[in-house]
Amino acid sequence: MPDSKPAVGLEGVVAAQTRLSLVDGQNGVLVIAGFPVEEIAPKASFEEMVFLLWNDRLPNARELEDLRRELASLRTLPVATTRLLRDAAAQKAPVIDALRMAASTLSLRAHGETESTDPRRDAKAVVARFPVIVASYWRLLEGKEPIPADPGLGHAANFLFMLQGKAPSPERARALETYLNTVSDHGFNASTFTARVIVSTGSDVVSAITGAIGALKGPLHGGAPGPALDMVFEIGEKARAEEVLRAKLARGERLMGFGHRVYKVRDPRADVLNGAAKALYKGDADKRLYDLATHVEATALRLLEEHKPGRSLKTNVEFYTALVLHGIELPTDLFTPCFAIGRVAGWTAHGFEQQALGKLIRPQSEYVGPRDRKYAPLERRS
Repeated sequence: MPDSKPAVGLEGVVAAQTRLSLVDGQNGVLVIAGFPVEEIAPKASFEEMVFLLWNDRLPNARELEDLRRELASLRTLPVATTRLLRDAAAQKAPVIDALRMAASTLSLRAHGETESTDPRRDAKAVVARFPVIVASYWRLLEGKEPIPADPGLGHAANFLFMLQGKAPSPERARALETYLNTVSDHGFNASTFTARVIVSTGSDVVSAITGAIGALKGPLHGGAPGPALDMVFEIGEKARAEEVLRAKLARGERLMGFGHRVYKVRDPRADVLNGAAKALYKGDADKRLYDLATHVEATALRLLEEHKPGRSLKTNVEFYTALVLHGIELPTDLFTPCFAIGRVAGWTAHGFEQQALGKLIRPQSEYVGPRDRKYAPLERRS
């Protein structure tokens, strides 16, 4: 039996090497496939990000057009998937549950689709269909019929079109694209590790992605961005920010959108999404909300340093995620499913990486229970 204390939850344990992302929480650094997140997320299309994660380089013009065309061609859902979504909507299942259930059906072929055993084909189908599932299901929940995809729109713009029934403004499409890129990969988080464990057994991509969604659903994975914006709405006007925030801290409440388990300085994703929010609210949203949110942020950071000196509780990704997604008129129930639409790029890329490694993930456990118990017949048990 090992003498050292086991790493509960595998915290601090290096489980594998990866080229997909570097998360340096001490220095506030996130690198995705060699690019600082500040460099790649605001500039690339989501299709470019997918290609980058899968191929370790950016595509040329022809490769990008081929990927866009193929993803657009795969947006049609299998009949069984659509039927499942209708049944789930009749029971008012949460959107993330509907996405998990629907994801497991994506091994089935859509009408006219040829059979394929290529993991990359399955991955493309999953990436292409996640936004379709979420948009279609939300409309069904609202008593509306799903809107067919527009093959002329890119990945992010088509999601908003199918959700809202109109082509989005360039500002909204860009804001969503930046968000999806920003969350596309983030080290060996719980959902990504789950996907890699499943792939390591020799299982398929769809099974791995379904398991990843199950891990993402847990509230301890990444938190929910909605409460960060709720706090801003509760404050309502700049003059109330200090009073409300001081009262929360006095009651021992957590200020939502601040502090992160990994990042001990400012979360770099917050900086990227702040820039996206600033551009969005300047061009196609209510700038007063952005101004209020940034005032609340500045006040919260000052009071946190005063109330909890040395704790370095900085703005995290949730604060500006909420602001961006609200600005493109996504309801809070779609915030976590929208995260999955972005993170599936990383999940599939990690699946390919694990397949290439060809190694079963099988950690050891340390038994701490009794050893010498004796079986007693049922009639002798109290």
